Amino acid sequence: MADLMQLNKRLSQTAATAEKRGQFLAFTLGGEMFAMDIRSIKEVIQFVSLTEVPLVPDFIRGVINLRGSVVPVIDISVRFGRTVTEIGRRTCIVIVEVDYNEESSVLGILVDSVSEVLEIGESEIEPAPSFGSSLRADFIAGVGKVNGKFIIILSVNRVLSVDEMASIGVSHDTNE
Repeated sequence: MADLMQLNKRLSQTAATAEKRGQFLAFTLGGEMFAMDIRSIKEVIQFVSLTEVPLVPDFIRGVINLRGSVVPVIDISVRFGRTVTEIGRRTCIVIVEVDYNEESSVLGILVDSVSEVLEIGESEIEPAPSFGSSLRADFIAGVGKVNGKFIIILSVNRVLSVDEMASIGVSHDTNE
């Protein structure tokens, strides 16, 4: 829990400078390392029990109450066409804000674990490959090279696309 508090503190401190330095939250999903631009991340919370919602797509695992707001939680492993994320000791929910019809929506993304905030220079990020990935190319913002290893940088707005959110009826007003 203390680790998440430190991570959230660093996220809030570095969000303003992310554009200059290229800062990304690294996390694991199904044994693979991914990252997201920290500018779309509001916070990271430890996994809490979800309230299941009937008649929603499989990748919506349920909703949580986040300080009085109902927040849908997306299992991006299922969204990627993979297996359901197993809930473990290090499972976290990354709270993100995505653009929707000139407004924003707050959503949770279920991940196996979060590791750190990485700084990746523009010169160390390659465009999304047209082959060799098990993900749709439009989900990938780029591939970063960190310490000699590659990390897939996700496009949060594409993974949680406007069209997809509209088709499942996710409200952009989370204060209801």
